[in-house]
Amino acid sequence: MVRFEMLVSRGVARRVSHELDLAGMKITVEMLLRMAIVGFFALFLIVIAFGVLLLKLYAPLAGVLGLVAGAVFVLIVYMILEYKIENRKTKLEEMLPDFFQITSANLRSGIALDRALLLSARPEFGFLSEEIKDMNKRIYSGENFENALQEIASRYRSYELTHAVRMMIEALRYGGAMADLIEQIAKSMRSNQLVQKEITGQLFMYSIFIAFAALVAAPVLYGLTSQMIVVTDTIWKGILATSPGGIPNIGMSFLKPSAPKISPETYYDFSIIAIVVITGFASLIMSAISSGSAVKGIRYMPVFLVVGLVIFLVMQHVIAQLFSSIAGGI
Repeated sequence: MVRFEMLVSRGVARRVSHELDLAGMKITVEMLLRMAIVGFFALFLIVIAFGVLLLKLYAPLAGVLGLVAGAVFVLIVYMILEYKIENRKTKLEEMLPDFFQITSANLRSGIALDRALLLSARPEFGFLSEEIKDMNKRIYSGENFENALQEIASRYRSYELTHAVRMMIEALRYGGAMADLIEQIAKSMRSNQLVQKEITGQLFMYSIFIAFAALVAAPVLYGLTSQMIVVTDTIWKGILATSPGGIPNIGMSFLKPSAPKISPETYYDFSIIAIVVITGFASLIMSAISSGSAVKGIRYMPVFLVVGLVIFLVMQHVIAQLFSSIAGGI
């Protein structure tokens, strides 16, 4: 049986393992690599077979499309992993102020820091409580307390947690009012969250503009242009049927109308691809504006894609019916 972990370098395997830890996923590096590599080659072969046998494409072109499809699949797997990392970090930072507030209260009652952290690990803190309980087990088995704290910080892509752990370690080494320090850390985190919410509210209008441009304006314009090309192509086919030489020169020799250089089918395919790209990037940009992380826009992407394509198709149908009614009236 093929060991997919052996197909990549040790550094890549360690990086993937670290990413899985950050995402809080329980699957192994071997399983993730198997899914990504098998999915890549499966899509590669399926697209080649579909392109050559059904669409009658040239083999090199089908191969390029297969590589693109496989690369997109790997990119989707990576983006889902990054989304889980960001989502886990966001949930953690929402819990930290309350967690540290309880820890500070425990310290004021005379409890040691490790015990105060353990008593603060309440069920409502979810995975953070599990991490704290696991840390205490390692401490009781002989691991250094500072190393255990740093290990917890390394399992999240959170600057706030890393900064808090660094401050706590420095207070342990050089002395200090630990309860006051942790309380100030909690207040600072809560203040930062309030500021972020205010900034998000102020940038809300930008998000609305981007959503309108991507979900309404672009599909409507592409749908209108697509139908205009269909009408123009139909008119030129009628002209060429009656006059194979086309329309003669009008006055000056350089003013000679000619048939459009792009077919309706080609423009239709281009419109679909353009709408997919525009709506996809719009979801990422909106997420970056509202939350500071573009990766979180993955959750909006399917909705944006569906809405954009539906508006495009509806607009095409409406314009087609409009032109057909005008032609019927004439």
